[in-house]
Amino acid sequence: MDYKEIYESWLSNPYFDEDTKAELRGIANDENEKKERFYMDLEFGTAGLRGVIGAGTNRMNIYVVRKTTQGLANYIAAVNGQSKGVAIAYDSRRMSPEFAQEAALCLAANGVKAYIFESLRPTPELSYAVRKLGCIAGINITASHNPPEYNGYKVYWEDGAQITPPHDSGIMDEVKKVTDYNTVKTMSREEAIQAGMYQVIGADIDDPYMAELKSQVLHMDAIEAEGKNLKIVYSPLHGTGNVPARRVLKELGFENVYVVKEQELPDGEFPTVSYPNPEADEAFTLGLALAKEVDADLVLATDPDADRLGVRVKDKEGVYHTLTGNMSGCLLADYEIGQKRELQGSLPEDGFLIKTIVTSNMADAIAKYYHTGLIEVLTGFKFIGQQILGFEEKKKGTYLFGFEESYGCLIGTHARDKDAIVATMALCEAAAYYKTKNMTLWDAMIALYERYGYYKDDIQSITLKGIEGLAKIQEIMDTLRRNPPKKIGAYEVLSSRDYKEDKVVDAKTGEEKPTGLPKSNVLYYDLTDDAWLCVRPSGTEPKVKFYYGIKGTSLENADQKSEELGKEVVEMIQKML
Repeated sequence: MDYKEIYESWLSNPYFDEDTKAELRGIANDENEKKERFYMDLEFGTAGLRGVIGAGTNRMNIYVVRKTTQGLANYIAAVNGQSKGVAIAYDSRRMSPEFAQEAALCLAANGVKAYIFESLRPTPELSYAVRKLGCIAGINITASHNPPEYNGYKVYWEDGAQITPPHDSGIMDEVKKVTDYNTVKTMSREEAIQAGMYQVIGADIDDPYMAELKSQVLHMDAIEAEGKNLKIVYSPLHGTGNVPARRVLKELGFENVYVVKEQELPDGEFPTVSYPNPEADEAFTLGLALAKEVDADLVLATDPDADRLGVRVKDKEGVYHTLTGNMSGCLLADYEIGQKRELQGSLPEDGFLIKTIVTSNMADAIAKYYHTGLIEVLTGFKFIGQQILGFEEKKKGTYLFGFEESYGCLIGTHARDKDAIVATMALCEAAAYYKTKNMTLWDAMIALYERYGYYKDDIQSITLKGIEGLAKIQEIMDTLRRNPPKKIGAYEVLSSRDYKEDKVVDAKTGEEKPTGLPKSNVLYYDLTDDAWLCVRPSGTEPKVKFYYGIKGTSLENADQKSEELGKEVVEMIQKML
């Protein structure tokens, strides 16, 4: 059927409720809107679903959630995992509780027990709960930092990480097989409870999760010395971080935590920001105003599902500086690995720092300094989680720290996804530690630059929405594949990596070798002077992203080189549009 026929079928099918039909009648004269909503099924990608909330096959609604969950339940049955159950969490977005409930009842109707949180919880706690409860899988209803009209559906496997091969493709295939909404199973909540297939969880997971976080503290002595003096401004950006972040800081002894009142309570409309992204300056407008009022040492903001952390730190002159995800990740990597070595006398011989391919090259320098192994994985924290699982299965390899440029890291192995709650705790601990040395976190960052080099990394991206946008994104990738650049600005291309074609090509000799990583639609260029450029379509938004990094000799020099390369990247993009 074409989109018009599918639209009409939703209007005539008694399976769909009257509110859904009324919404669809409202677009009866908008042919483009009908096409956007029905020209395809909302794609179940490598992590799950993400889309605009609304009626239609290409939208997030209870019917799409049920259909997807039926596919997941079918896959769980195919691998004989029904007896283990599925943990379900959700964030503060519109329809999140409803989507979580629909997923739970579909699972229950398929004979798979659902463990559903009593109220909103952060993504890392869902990851923890999967392993704590011995579940076969987990579902998290969230669209992370997307604008308020979006919601999503992330799937986790029994190791606590987002799904990776072969489970991702296996689940995708089962979801595609569910073509008739009428065949999707569900039942009432009362029936599910009576059948023992529906269990509400809360403090029984919260308390051990908190204990796991606190077990990662390295310098309780520093917290005891300076926790009462350190001033922290925190914003959950209307999301899930408010309760767990404040709880862990309070229980450790940080007495001066000031919460941004306007952003404290859950609100799926995110009224104080255009979109709730801790990477964006606007997310810190209210926090910085409060910080100046109370003379805070640092300002922290977690995104709605609390897996990513944005940071501003004050120097000794009272100026607040932005720490990008690369900067805060490197600061925490150096602190965690360095202090473990200091306290233990040495590091494990099989210890590893793990980063993604678009993460700062300063990570490589940190690993080299501490004589640890370095593992580079594809973009997505699930690949870092996959490495942790590999260490466990092989009983070889020790996880020291892992992070990605998109403001996410993991300290410890209690979760298998990035955890902004443990990052909040660790950054406050590091601030207390450096305060005992008469240093600010900005001083610590400058010390890193002096030791490793003035690395600076940035990103340019273009948003291309709709059917035409998807085609244009693919066209950009195809153009670069056909005509790989030989020079980008002042930098010559040393080698090109095509992760989709699984090859690395030496620019001078033409010699080819495999990338060593799974296939992915990503292009990467190693440049002269320790610079680089990486191009990839976003997995969660209608964007194509251009990541790049340089190494300077000072803050000013790094800023200049980064700005110059950024201009060249923008020109490259404009030529392809």
